[in-house]
Amino acid sequence: MSNHPARWRILGVLGIAQLMLILDVTVVAVALPQMEADLGLSREALTWTVSAYTLTFGGLLLLGGRLVDLRGAKPVALGGLTLFTLASLATGLAQTSEALVAGRIAQGLGAALLSPAALSLVVTLFDGEERGRALGIWSALGGAGSAIGVLAGGLLAAGPGWRWVFFVNVPIGVATVISLVVLLPATLRPGARPRLDVLGAVLVTASSATLIYALISAGERGWLSIVTVGLVLAAAVGYVLFVLWQRASAAPLMDVRLLIRRPVATGVLHITLATALMIVVFFLGTFYFQNTLGYGPLATGLLFLPVALATMLSATLAGRLIARLGARRLGVTALVLAAAGMAVPALALGPVTAVVGVVVAAAGTGAMFVVASATALGQVAPEEAGVASGIVSTFHEFGASVGAAAISSIAAASLVGGTLDGYQRGFAAAAVGALVAAGVAIVLTPARRPDAAPAR
Repeated sequence: MSNHPARWRILGVLGIAQLMLILDVTVVAVALPQMEADLGLSREALTWTVSAYTLTFGGLLLLGGRLVDLRGAKPVALGGLTLFTLASLATGLAQTSEALVAGRIAQGLGAALLSPAALSLVVTLFDGEERGRALGIWSALGGAGSAIGVLAGGLLAAGPGWRWVFFVNVPIGVATVISLVVLLPATLRPGARPRLDVLGAVLVTASSATLIYALISAGERGWLSIVTVGLVLAAAVGYVLFVLWQRASAAPLMDVRLLIRRPVATGVLHITLATALMIVVFFLGTFYFQNTLGYGPLATGLLFLPVALATMLSATLAGRLIARLGARRLGVTALVLAAAGMAVPALALGPVTAVVGVVVAAAGTGAMFVVASATALGQVAPEEAGVASGIVSTFHEFGASVGAAAISSIAAASLVGGTLDGYQRGFAAAAVGALVAAGVAIVLTPARRPDAAPAR
């Protein structure tokens, strides 16, 4: 199928579909205050509006990849895209917080099916130098998604309203489904028929949901309350059971032994923290600019545009420098830069310092994305690259979920009361977290310089 005459058109259609999945994280951030006012959402519901999507997406991503191996990429891609489109319609029509969060969960399930199937089709449709070009385009969608998301969220929320943040996916989704039905060739099912590790997916997703609920509820109950500590312990037990099951299962969801390898562990550290810091910026920034300073959603989206551009530019620069500097030096520098940026609004919060600080922090997170992919994927065997890539992608989504949950509780006073103390505590916690991670990265990151790897 690598010589299919419509392969570049198919790549364009798949790229549009993947872009929808990526920007659906950041496009929502700018519209959160409007959702809060319209539906009367609590702080917990606002947090779940972000976390429910990324948690379901990340928790079921590897299961979606297994389903592609079992059923073939075309039907899974079409099924995932159809579900994502219908879920977007339902989310836009939501009248309660429960319906809103349920719609986001369904969107995450559709994304977990579509994303690995689409990437599988790209790899199958192209080979040789063309495959490298196609994957380069695919990788660039990550940075473009965040930039387009913040601007589109501001435009839609300021214009037709927050519901169109979700409604806009419907005509695009329908057109994309029709195009893929026409363009995609029928694919044979692979000869190998791996079993689906449903129990593994349930264990890891349920454990993560428990941890996120603990982080969200800590804002009211306290970080050392019996309920919070009990939920964290329950999540830890769930993760232990997941690891034990993965070691015992004949068809595990992931090879957990990869997680104890220094290159993969380094990649997981950087991708999780980079995504968490990105969510901290959008979550705190959107409420600070709109609820505290009174800016509109369009102005907020424009203020976030330099953040997204700084992420993209630093990722491009880091991709050129990593072979020369090495992952350890570049990763630690990126973490320290992110910490310095977060420290600016933590020490002196104002409109100018907030923008300057988060732009500097974004430059650090952009480089962290490159270090994550270069270390996790640059030093594993070719036959393990798919599994390692899936692990990195999973922790990318988990980082967003945990980041939103943790910062929501740390900054609870400002999110619901309009004070500045919570915002400053949130930025300070992010700065401290980045500094601690820099210390861990010095020890954890392999000294060997990885081969040059494209940014994720």
